[in-house]
Amino acid sequence: MRGISRAAAFTLITALSLTACGGGGDSDDNPLSGSSADSDGKSIVVGSANFPENQLLAEIYSQALEAKGLKVTRKFDIGAREVYYDQVVKGGIGVFPEYNGALLAVAVDKNSTATSTDDINAELKQKLPSSVEILDSAEAQDKDSVTVTAEKAAKYDLKSLADLKSVAKDWTIGAGSEFKTRTQGGVGLKTVYGVEFGKFQPLDAGAQSTLLKLLKDDKVQAANIYTTDPAIVEDKLVVLEDPKNLFSSQNVTPLVYKDAVNDTAKGALNGVSAKLTTQDLLDMMKKLVNDKEDASDVAKEWLTSAGLN
Repeated sequence: MRGISRAAAFTLITALSLTACGGGGDSDDNPLSGSSADSDGKSIVVGSANFPENQLLAEIYSQALEAKGLKVTRKFDIGAREVYYDQVVKGGIGVFPEYNGALLAVAVDKNSTATSTDDINAELKQKLPSSVEILDSAEAQDKDSVTVTAEKAAKYDLKSLADLKSVAKDWTIGAGSEFKTRTQGGVGLKTVYGVEFGKFQPLDAGAQSTLLKLLKDDKVQAANIYTTDPAIVEDKLVVLEDPKNLFSSQNVTPLVYKDAVNDTAKGALNGVSAKLTTQDLLDMMKKLVNDKEDASDVAKEWLTSAGLN
């Protein structure tokens, strides 16, 4: 992830510009709505959130669509779900790589108690606005976690989120700024596990490398690390168990604006979901984060290996 101040500024600028484009209520009033559809041979707008893995997934979707002869416009690094979701609903974005559990709990129904892949998808199909739909979910998941160093885990005998209750009041947790107010975040930690941290260190969602450094330097004592981050294994970090399923299933799932995708596009995206595994995601993130390979090259290599380009 990038430096906090620059990333935050970029996210704010992008959010403001997208909000201006998103306009009022109906998609007919949205200047971007015409460019998101491929039904008449127009370009499909593929968006991504502001962190590397989601940008990689968006690039995979983009290349999979292009392999079927479809035109694609990339709108990556938009921001958090609170920024981009409305743009998909209104048609400013045609295709977005989502994580089904977070989509349901954050954007669609904050009171949902669904945790399994099947239950989450059933609720999404029932409750999503009529302008959008989810396609097939991949086996691949990337879940939120609360992670600590091995030293902290050993010193305080930390195995699960519940074990944080006795130490959290004296600790700082680092996470994307939206984590503090999400049910699958600070709110849920308090209500489900009785865990309330003394301080919260907000970062841009794309600042994962900064967050890891803060954790290893003991500037924060716990961190919201995505479970496919290769640093968890390499730095021997401890992902605390979540026996009460605060963090639900998070299968990679295409969220699409219905008028933006035809059957060919849907087939291409479902083809990605049919092949993509969690191990694939971890392997690609190692290349992206550790080996500094370009996302377009990593995406192309995976699509080739999966027989999708």
